[in-house]
Amino acid sequence: MAFAWPSDSEATQEECITPRMMPKSPFPYYGRFKYVSDPGEGEDAGISRAFISSRGNEYFCEIDEDYLTDRFNLTGLNTDVQYYQYALDLVTDVFDLDCDDDMREAIEKSARHLYGLVHARYITTTRGLAKMLDKYKKSDFGKCPRVLCSASPLLPTGMSDNPHLQSVKLYCSKCEDLYNPKSSRHANIDGAYFGTSFVNILFQVYPALVPEKSRE
Repeated sequence: MAFAWPSDSEATQEECITPRMMPKSPFPYYGRFKYVSDPGEGEDAGISRAFISSRGNEYFCEIDEDYLTDRFNLTGLNTDVQYYQYALDLVTDVFDLDCDDDMREAIEKSARHLYGLVHARYITTTRGLAKMLDKYKKSDFGKCPRVLCSASPLLPTGMSDNPHLQSVKLYCSKCEDLYNPKSSRHANIDGAYFGTSFVNILFQVYPALVPEKSRE
């Protein structure tokens, strides 16, 4: 039986779940890579910033440019991403290939996938953890719907480190349950873009964040 993610109008709160397989097309809500002007700077803000500011990408943090351009951080990803070099050029703002629309669309899709895979690695670094911590404190990932958890903020987590297997879930550190994102824009994000170790590492680095467990 096919599983249908709840629509925006239907999903008014996070739904407690058991892990399920994600739909075959995991990127319907991802914003396109494109240059956008920053009114405050009067110049191009860059592709990475354009990506994370796109509707549906709110769970992501911006990856530092020096991290993206360090080939050591990208080890092994060339075998997982189609048109890897073109995708990397697009993500790092040096893409200059003259190609047709179909090819451009394929490269953009690969660039989004590459950004997600690098993101899973970046958020376990000191800088990445700090950025995700800031989003966590602002409840950017949502709040636990359970009354006993007193609107405890949630954290995104993957059920697998391998892409295209399961979508992102939201973890409550108080009740220790997993929830589906309430928006279908987020429910289709690949869980591998956050990985299985991020939450544990965050609380190991910031142990003061670990809340008292809720009791039923």
